Amino acid sequence: MSMSSIHEPAAAAQRTVITLPIEKGLISLRGLSPQRLRFELEYALERGSTANSFLFSAGDDSYGQPQAAVLVHPPGDAYAEVFMPALAKALPSDTTTLKVVVGHINPNRVALLKKLASTYPKLKLISSNPGAKLLRELWEQRKPATPNNNEQEESSLPSLPSIEIVRQEQKLSLSNEHALWLLPAPTARWPGGLLAFEESLGLLMSDKLFAAHLCTSEWAEANRISTEEERRHFYDCLMAPMASQVDTLVERLEELDIRTIAPCHGPAIETSWRSLLNDYRRWGESQQQAPLKVVLLFASAYGNTAAIADALAKGVSSTGIQVESLNCEFTPANELVNAIQQADAYLIGSPTLGGHAPTPIVSALGTLLAEGDRNKKVGIFGSYGWSGEALELLEKKLRDGGFSFGFEPIKVKFSPDAAMVKTLEETGTLFGRNLLKKQRRQQPRASSGMSASRSDPAVLALGRVVGSLCILTARKGEGNTALSGAMVASWVSQASFSPPGLSVAVAKDRAVEALLHRGDHFALNVLAAGRQHELMKHFLQPFPAGSDRFAGLDLDASPAGQPLLKNALAWLEGCVQQRMECGDHWLLYAEISHGALLEREGTTAVHQRRSGANY
Repeated sequence: MSMSSIHEPAAAAQRTVITLPIEKGLISLRGLSPQRLRFELEYALERGSTANSFLFSAGDDSYGQPQAAVLVHPPGDAYAEVFMPALAKALPSDTTTLKVVVGHINPNRVALLKKLASTYPKLKLISSNPGAKLLRELWEQRKPATPNNNEQEESSLPSLPSIEIVRQEQKLSLSNEHALWLLPAPTARWPGGLLAFEESLGLLMSDKLFAAHLCTSEWAEANRISTEEERRHFYDCLMAPMASQVDTLVERLEELDIRTIAPCHGPAIETSWRSLLNDYRRWGESQQQAPLKVVLLFASAYGNTAAIADALAKGVSSTGIQVESLNCEFTPANELVNAIQQADAYLIGSPTLGGHAPTPIVSALGTLLAEGDRNKKVGIFGSYGWSGEALELLEKKLRDGGFSFGFEPIKVKFSPDAAMVKTLEETGTLFGRNLLKKQRRQQPRASSGMSASRSDPAVLALGRVVGSLCILTARKGEGNTALSGAMVASWVSQASFSPPGLSVAVAKDRAVEALLHRGDHFALNVLAAGRQHELMKHFLQPFPAGSDRFAGLDLDASPAGQPLLKNALAWLEGCVQQRMECGDHWLLYAEISHGALLEREGTTAVHQRRSGANY
């Protein structure tokens, strides 16, 4: 598909909107953002993003009845300055009537809908039943001012447009013989989810499902591999805690005659959409087969508490524990009770609104106090504007109720920044690791004192494969926003001569793993035999979440700014080119760009293991 007009006001911080013709009477208005939009975990790859909306032109339908123009999945207000002129150019100048299919609801999207309502007096919104409830709640709501946003919201707001509610799958006749099936798709993160399927084209406008944060002007991905890492990252950050709900949706979508999937973020999927559906099912199965389950209860007025929940859930999931995320505002009481009774630990998060916790959280807290097991750990979190009474209420009630905490209560003012997101993810990882340690202590051991896998001859033989002892270090970003991490690495091997490259295995629950995606740089500090113990002791100690792994060390820097240890035998600087999932590890292939010997006569420290069942 070709790209036509581009709109680029200078004030839009490099955001643009391009028009992609799809079929007669149908275009895609794609917002392009080459830079990271926000600090939420889903944007951590820093590859920009797109906001894909779809416009069906006005005209007569197949029955000869006039139909208004229909806009499917409008972007958020962050794109308003470039999106509104692009939409106006795509519509006849005298347009007053416009229908808008709203796939998911949040304050940012509602802010743009208000601008649409002011511009098009006969605007009509189409949403699911939970979506309509959220629209009514958010339309009159004003977000608290933040230190970075002192603008005063207009005192006069446009009236809430009429809402056409989609309670079950519904067909909508459009112009140019198009027909749109609307499918409610509720999840914990987006309870008002609504998908749109144009049956003559086989085009599924999947909103958040199958999305990837990647800035590209190309209509569709080149192949499955070209966007695999971005789509997997999006799934791990946002979909994994709702795996059972997502699986149900994927099952329904497999019944459709799909030819193209076009999500709200990233390029469309034309040739490999079935492979992507299979990946979603496979990723969901691995979640649901986990040995332990943490139930995560939350409500989020402006998305800040949800962003905290996402980061914690990602950390817990990295340890191989299932997270079941439930939005308390839309979860039936019996489902809440069942989830709490079946969970091995509990996380509960709340914003503070008007000095109080939202009513659904208070109800969920009561259910947790009534049904929760005091022998299981709990963690609480939330965001606030000027006070944090909701968190104080949760903490007091749970402590008085006899619950023990897996980490100290987390209170974030407004939204988390990049450093806080990393700390939250590490907090979730430590929470998950402690649950697994407790499980291992409680499991009866075999009479030999060793599990069958540890005594398997093949596993014992695997342990005789040795590797050099190294410290992998990574730094990403600049100045106060820079993030860093490190780990002891012994599963390292040269992988290519030309270009020079190496492979390194990184456990999924390593904090530094988040800094090792395609395009990221790192340094491999090779340790010297006889001098490895001090550095090993430092980097093998348990670090608190968010702590600086390099505190107290004398460091140099590689050409790409990666931390170098002066007491190492040698160092190499690499750039990640590929990632392959291998069970509980990621295998990284990196091309080497720089390196040096720090001691020519020294020998490399190696890791001798007795078994291939552990490090």
